[in-house]
Amino acid sequence: MRLFRWQLVIALLGTALIAAVLGYAALSLATEVVPEQGGTFTEGVIGNPQAINPILCGYNQVDCDLSALLFRGLTRLNERGEVVPDLAERWEVSDDGLEYTFHLRQGIRWHDGAPFTAQDVAFTIKAIQDATYGAVPHLTRFWKDISVLVDDEATVRFILPEPLAPFLDATGIGILPRHLLASVPAEAFARAEFNTQPIGTGPFQVEEVSALHLTLVPNPYWPGPRPHLQRLEFRFYPDPQSLLEAYKKGEILAVSRVYPDQIPEASALPNLNLYPARLSGYVLVYLNLSDATNLPFFGQREVRQALLYALDRQALVDEVLNGQGIVAHGPILPDTWAYWDGATRYPYDPGHAQELLDAAGWVDRDGDGIRERDGRRLEFRLTTNDDPIRQRLAEAIAAQWRKVGVGATPQSVSFARLVGEFLAPRHFDAVLAGLEFWGDPDPYPLWHSTQATGLGQNYSGWALREADEAMEAARRTSDLHERIRLYRRFQELFAQEVPALLLYYPVYTYGVDAKVRGVQVPPLNTPADRFTTVADWYMETKRVLVGLGGR
Repeated sequence: MRLFRWQLVIALLGTALIAAVLGYAALSLATEVVPEQGGTFTEGVIGNPQAINPILCGYNQVDCDLSALLFRGLTRLNERGEVVPDLAERWEVSDDGLEYTFHLRQGIRWHDGAPFTAQDVAFTIKAIQDATYGAVPHLTRFWKDISVLVDDEATVRFILPEPLAPFLDATGIGILPRHLLASVPAEAFARAEFNTQPIGTGPFQVEEVSALHLTLVPNPYWPGPRPHLQRLEFRFYPDPQSLLEAYKKGEILAVSRVYPDQIPEASALPNLNLYPARLSGYVLVYLNLSDATNLPFFGQREVRQALLYALDRQALVDEVLNGQGIVAHGPILPDTWAYWDGATRYPYDPGHAQELLDAAGWVDRDGDGIRERDGRRLEFRLTTNDDPIRQRLAEAIAAQWRKVGVGATPQSVSFARLVGEFLAPRHFDAVLAGLEFWGDPDPYPLWHSTQATGLGQNYSGWALREADEAMEAARRTSDLHERIRLYRRFQELFAQEVPALLLYYPVYTYGVDAKVRGVQVPPLNTPADRFTTVADWYMETKRVLVGLGGR
């Protein structure tokens, strides 16, 4: 009996000791929810993939989005549009700016396990240069006079015919696998099976492709952080409204883009998080400065300035775009190293617009609401594409101009006609259009006088020698401070001359369900950049013990 009592005492003491230890542990330890690997992320996109190939995908956004997840370039652009290393770990530039030497990262493998080498880089560039392969034309034009040399398996050199500071931007093009494509005839390249079952070096690889969807899984050879998500699934839909309806039905967790006219409806969905981000580009009105006979008023700087003062651009953004835009004050994007905030600005001031028009000799003498001079009325056609938002924007712009005595008649055509029959041949009065560009802020392709004809994109036909000289010099030098100075001068000249009417920088809105966490969307160089932080996204979680001093 005495033995039993001692056993009982010992048991009670043991229980108390365990309770004390557990109590101390509870005081000193806590749990934390952290991401766990797993979950399938489903996104709806508009259209179907046609050629998931970085040198062919320029005209299909779905192809471009998928290529960004599957392929990598020697370099990439960060959220400020600056060039940083990717497949190349470093590079050197010769003193004369003509030779770029890239040193490749070691240990990179293709999705099939084959090693990535400098031969792949050379093959990709030579395929771009050979028009028979069918690469996007602007790529072929850019690379046609640049030589590529392989020094060894990890070193590749590019020889330029003349210095070109923005060259590094072009090295972000996705690299193709030579071991899989070298045997494909150039004329069959665009139809190759590879373009629907691609092999790249990116963080994800293709698992399955069908007419309705495509699934990606993490690349086991990816050297970066392993994504938390187990699978990405892209489902294909015909139009923006179909995407939103698919989300409401629970078919998808993300809407690739929420368009401005959908913002009120999307904002009312309780579990759909909206991530707005500025796109690289701007929406503008081109004025035809080359047709002095039929459009003499556009040749007057005071008239161009008046047209901009007469526009309440913030109201256009708020009322037509549901806030999905940022008023543009210059031809170089904010948040880039070349942007200058001090250039002349044009706030909404219809009174000053009327003063400028009066001073330029345009007066409404007959009281019909439209100004005239020397028997010619201040009126013209404002052409845009048949997108409903663009049409409403054109109508709103015309209404604002009407208040200061300027007659603009909106007309809409298909996008193909807008480019092929109006912009390219320069057969227009004024055109409402959008420009997309990214990376180096070099404005030469858009505003240099040599780009006012042919395939150039200076559709207004602006020609100012001082602006040309600033753009030319900025292209030749690799001195960043000198380029900043030159681009500052260019921006002030552009602001003074107003060769086109900059309206706004568009905002891209991405919709993702609250079940997907960790989503962050930086400023976008391209829409595909919405996946920049995809490795951090997660749907599954677990609890782990965390001490007072940390995990």
